[in-house]
Amino acid sequence: MTRWYEGPLAAFDTETTGVDVEGDRIVSAALVVQDMAGARPRVTRWLIDPGVPVPPAATGIHGLTDDFLHRNGRWPAPAVEEMARALAEQCAAGRPLVVMNAPFDLTLLDRELRRHRASSLGRHLENVPLCVLDPRVLDKHLDRYRKGRRTLTDLCAQYGVELEGAHDAAADALASLELVRAVGRRFASRMERLSAAELHALQAVWHAAQARGLQAWFSRNGTEESVDPAWPLRPEVPAAAA
Repeated sequence: MTRWYEGPLAAFDTETTGVDVEGDRIVSAALVVQDMAGARPRVTRWLIDPGVPVPPAATGIHGLTDDFLHRNGRWPAPAVEEMARALAEQCAAGRPLVVMNAPFDLTLLDRELRRHRASSLGRHLENVPLCVLDPRVLDKHLDRYRKGRRTLTDLCAQYGVELEGAHDAAADALASLELVRAVGRRFASRMERLSAAELHALQAVWHAAQARGLQAWFSRNGTEESVDPAWPLRPEVPAAAA
């Protein structure tokens, strides 16, 4: 029987105007599908003109300028609809969806759907089984006492995964996919008896515990920052609280 980390996977990643899931916008995204470990990946890309200025800090990360996006990007509404349908198709096909720091990318896509389509990611996924594998959550649980940062770049270095062209959505998605496979292999004795669906449920519990721990650390250090325990998608913020 093929272990989940050697079998079919799909990975999704976005590049954005910033890190606020409620207000920032998607400027590029990619979906990478691989039928088995070592197989040639299939890549779908989206480039979007977000309709708002791209801050210089964001351009400095992903290299996408206002001028480039105006000339080459698509209108957001049909693009985010295509993204949601593509993710739903992968879920319907039974492929686990790899998303590094899933509450960011999936929540941002959800907010874009609400903004441009009066829809939601949940509406697209209501009839298909969502199964997400988040390498950040997996690594933090499986190797919780290791010191150091756990960005995609750091994790790729830790697990020996090649990341060529960081902050390109397709490159990051492919690296996340290979990273999940590497995590599965390294911790095979703890992972191989679990299905991807079981891991999805466990990650929600693990992420909530990780969030509580980080929140406690912030409180001890006098940092007024809140950590959302929801995974893999944050609930919609009521209009009065937004």
